[in-house]
Amino acid sequence: MQPYELTLTDAAAAIRAGELSPVELTESVLDRIGTVEDHLGAYVTLAADSARRSAQQAEREIAAGRHRGPLHGIPFGLKDLIDANGLATTASSRVGAPHPPATDSAVAARLSDAGAVLVGKTHTHEFGYGLTTPQTRNARDHTRVAGGSSGGSAVAVAAGAATFALGTDTGGSIRVPAALNGVVGLKPTYGLLPLQGVTSLSWSLDHVGPLTRTVEDAALVLTALVGHQSPPGGPGPAGIPGPATRTGTPASHSPYLASPESTDLAGLRIGIPRQHYFERVDPGVEAPVRAAIEQLRAQGAELVDIHIPMVRYLQATQWGLMVPEATAAHERTLRSVPERYGEDVRVLLEAGTLLPAGDYLRAQRSRALMREAWAELFQQVDVVAAPSVPIPAVRAGQETVQWPDGSVESVSDAYVRLCAPANITGIPALSLLVGPDGTGLPTGLQLMGRPFDEATLLRVGRAYETASDGAGRTIPVAA
Repeated sequence: MQPYELTLTDAAAAIRAGELSPVELTESVLDRIGTVEDHLGAYVTLAADSARRSAQQAEREIAAGRHRGPLHGIPFGLKDLIDANGLATTASSRVGAPHPPATDSAVAARLSDAGAVLVGKTHTHEFGYGLTTPQTRNARDHTRVAGGSSGGSAVAVAAGAATFALGTDTGGSIRVPAALNGVVGLKPTYGLLPLQGVTSLSWSLDHVGPLTRTVEDAALVLTALVGHQSPPGGPGPAGIPGPATRTGTPASHSPYLASPESTDLAGLRIGIPRQHYFERVDPGVEAPVRAAIEQLRAQGAELVDIHIPMVRYLQATQWGLMVPEATAAHERTLRSVPERYGEDVRVLLEAGTLLPAGDYLRAQRSRALMREAWAELFQQVDVVAAPSVPIPAVRAGQETVQWPDGSVESVSDAYVRLCAPANITGIPALSLLVGPDGTGLPTGLQLMGRPFDEATLLRVGRAYETASDGAGRTIPVAA
């Protein structure tokens, strides 16, 4: 096994034991990028020279006994909406002249403090406003979409071109590409991680989070991203209590995953939606998701049928919030240089100028009611389990999906449909690999939980992962 094939957890253990150096790992990942990048298009910008310097510094610090923790010396990719000192943030767009920010974003600074090694900026659908990332190809099938908008981050992790990566999620932009490329994607609770230095798409829906090869890896990255603060222990949105405050995190451990090898889920109540999440879902997605849910039952979890509240208002609420907020963020450049936007993004931004203020306020009211309704739902169950996406990765250029009932849905609407509730309500959501479907393509099991209870989601995800033994492998990429 080559170093680039190691999971974050395994690479960190090897570095700590002196069996692998950060320089060896970083060179292996950079070599891997050189091998696969022309086929995948995951990166906007590479930072090979600075990555080598950071890896050398990490090696010196560790040799001197100054080990910062499990991310020390680990190579990662950063979605090109997230500022990193000295690297231009382009948002994968021709709008404006990109210039290197003078400071790191808050999350990049925390990863730097943890000793992680930035190897480059990964592609996004332009300004994060899309679900396909057209510049990037799916890690498993180059004729298919990578998913978006964090497509570059997901593909880099799946292919071994980064040990982990960060993405952003406004309507599924971490979970969709995670599901389509067979990796883990975590959208934390709204507000858990700071958004300073992250180019906004929709301020009230935006989240930043990790993409990794395993749930255990995601827990380690989340711990570093939360920083020295303890995860919130007070009430979450709508009065939902968060987990108990945690302190004193050991350098090699995540408080979000207290028992990483435990597969016992006895006493846990998992809600299975009766509607919405299993409607208009490809059989090749539904079958492995249902099988994964049955695996959780076999591990002791109690399955509870639940009703998802206010589903008829989901699409209107998601778009009613996102579209005007995105247009407001781009007001100046939309007026001055509209021709520099991609056509799909420009149309959406222009549509936002036509939305009445009253519609935006109604969307905000709908969001408040949904939060209250989901709070009541989580009094019945601990976790909700459902598909992350309704269809596997579609062919590049495919614009619509036709369902057996004759209805036609745009690809973007299909991919956002099952992810939007977690963005609207701000609850944490985790996508992990299940499948493959009948064509060999991966899909995702989505786990959703109470605000600030990422620990439970990661516990369930890790228990499934341990029992199924199907996580952490890099994807072979044809030359």
